[in-house]
Amino acid sequence: MNRPILASIRTEAFRHNLNRIRELAPQSKIWSVIKAKAYGHTIEAAIKGLESTDGFALLDIADAQWLRDHGWRGRILLLEGLFQREELTLAAQLHCDLVVHSEKQVQWLESYQHHSSQPIDVFLKLNSGMNRLGFKPDEYRTAFHRLHSVGCHLHHMTHFANADQVDRSPSVGEQLECFEGAIEGLSAPTSLANSAAILWHRNVPSDWVRPGILLYGVSPTGSYADIVRSDFQAVMQLRSEIIDIQTLQKGDRVGYGGRFEAPEEMRIAVIACGYADGYPRHAQDGTPVWVEGAGSDNDGVVCPIVGQVSMDMLTIDLRDAPNAKIGSVVELWGSEVPVDDVAQMSGTIGYELICALAPRVPVVTE
Repeated sequence: MNRPILASIRTEAFRHNLNRIRELAPQSKIWSVIKAKAYGHTIEAAIKGLESTDGFALLDIADAQWLRDHGWRGRILLLEGLFQREELTLAAQLHCDLVVHSEKQVQWLESYQHHSSQPIDVFLKLNSGMNRLGFKPDEYRTAFHRLHSVGCHLHHMTHFANADQVDRSPSVGEQLECFEGAIEGLSAPTSLANSAAILWHRNVPSDWVRPGILLYGVSPTGSYADIVRSDFQAVMQLRSEIIDIQTLQKGDRVGYGGRFEAPEEMRIAVIACGYADGYPRHAQDGTPVWVEGAGSDNDGVVCPIVGQVSMDMLTIDLRDAPNAKIGSVVELWGSEVPVDDVAQMSGTIGYELICALAPRVPVVTE
């Protein structure tokens, strides 16, 4: 018998979330960001659920090759451009758009375009204050003119550091001012807005938006409360089952280190899920787990984790779940328990949890 843990990817939720992005940014085309194997959801599921997107944005040229091999004929953007000069020929054959953020990438394109009649679509990246990748404003215009002179099709691009916060510098306003100053007089389409900017900075002009985390129904801020009214749906549902039930007496302790002590006689359930499955080891007592049909009226009920998460198992308090039994289905995160809530109780963010789903967890696309 197979171990009961399973991750389900809901393609209908993908479609719903993409449509919500279109409603929020009706004048923009959409790069659906599917780096890190579609944030742990698999590229296979993403291409099925996000097939109406205008383009896919990712990191690895091998993933671009996979998309082409599986019938994707739309645009593909390599978000960090090329890592080796030799990749340019393949990128051109695959008709990839390239982010260009460094002097060496400009040099590679200058050399390539001098010997090619096929113009490359370039998203030239401005470092407007995040200070990761991109050209500083005083370097940007020179790079733009160099690539324009060899026939590249150019777009302006930057990335916001704090679109999900109102009290951090550089602010969206500061970065936008820098961006507009750097591109003044250089006519080309733009790409600025990430998930947070799409939600909370709709005044940002962006011919191409780049939603990532919102497509998966997870909050850009790490707090599900910030998007609960925005009508995005969880795409990934991580489920398992109760594999045993123990009855504790007052004073009994649970798991490694005995972190939890029973305050009274109580039942706890053992669930087939642990940190080797990608569930956070640092989940605190009280982290929510939803148990199907376990309430007094046979409805689903949220039960808190008690005790340290181990490699293959975790334990939950059944005092509010009188009908829980061995074989009861549980949701670790998904539509009943937002992954952001699990992450907050574990000292991390939802991004990390969905990307860190372990290879041993079976994944099905619904």
